[in-house]
Amino acid sequence: MDELQRMLDTAGLKECIRPVKADLEEFDDRLSDYMRGDSPLISSIARHLLKTRGKQIRPAFVFLSSRAANAFNEHSVSASLAIELIHTATLLHDDVVDESDLRRGQETVNAQWTNLISVLMGDYLFAKAFRILVGTDSMELMSAVSNATERVSVGELRQIEETGNYSLSEDEYLAIIADKTASLFSVSCETGSILESRGARERQRFAVFGEKVGTAFQITDDLLDFVGDPEVTGKQPGNDVMTGKVTLPLIYSLRKASQASRNEMMKYLRDDGHEAYFEKIHAFVAETGGIDYAYKKAGRLSSQGLEAISRMEDSVYYESLSNLVDYATRRAS
Repeated sequence: MDELQRMLDTAGLKECIRPVKADLEEFDDRLSDYMRGDSPLISSIARHLLKTRGKQIRPAFVFLSSRAANAFNEHSVSASLAIELIHTATLLHDDVVDESDLRRGQETVNAQWTNLISVLMGDYLFAKAFRILVGTDSMELMSAVSNATERVSVGELRQIEETGNYSLSEDEYLAIIADKTASLFSVSCETGSILESRGARERQRFAVFGEKVGTAFQITDDLLDFVGDPEVTGKQPGNDVMTGKVTLPLIYSLRKASQASRNEMMKYLRDDGHEAYFEKIHAFVAETGGIDYAYKKAGRLSSQGLEAISRMEDSVYYESLSNLVDYATRRAS
């Protein structure tokens, strides 16, 4: 990805979130306050996390979904903060599990400090998040976020369990990433309806919307292992493949390939020195249609998600929500 493309991507995201710019600014201010910490060490780690944070996609989904449904209220920013802190906590734990040294091109907490500190900081953020949720006075929201957090843990454990399982089916993969990633998207999009005590039907529509879009988002994220720019992603292409993570492009290609081709790829995948074979695996996945299939699957899921909320009134928020879906699930294109 060249500099011009990066500029276009940034401009595209800014346009998507423009209608909730004030909400996101309040979110940023309050996040900085919450991350100041209760000790010099926590404050140092918090400054590092704020410096290396992502594009705040989940808060944007909270605000756009809530405002599109006319369901934004005084607790919406608090809810978005809790969800973002939970997401950040899971990333801290992920980096320990994956033994990652870089995230978004910067040193991870476990690399700059220690694994122990990274795990404990993640625990601290989990506790902080649920303390914030208590302040919303919504047991329904606490229940929904708790359920989503449990699903994240299940998804992470299932992903570890299936490391190196090259017989993993597409359905099993989708179930894992629905838990690991889509669960927080789902509750983000459902938040407004929960806080405004809307009916079960509206809540379900937004939950389905977030679930579909979140699954598409993770498929796109997994595609970056094959097509991503390391200057943007902060990691070298092939990292997932080389560590035994089985994702949709590879699942599809192994299923569609001839037995001879599959056997050849399995030798590369299972060889202790298979880092040198990534170019061969990448060519195999591209030639057998795995990359194209994953793009199309992400696109279909995004369309299904938007269909779930298609009966809403047109508004600047709904239009921006649609554009944000497109941005979030096509960023590997």
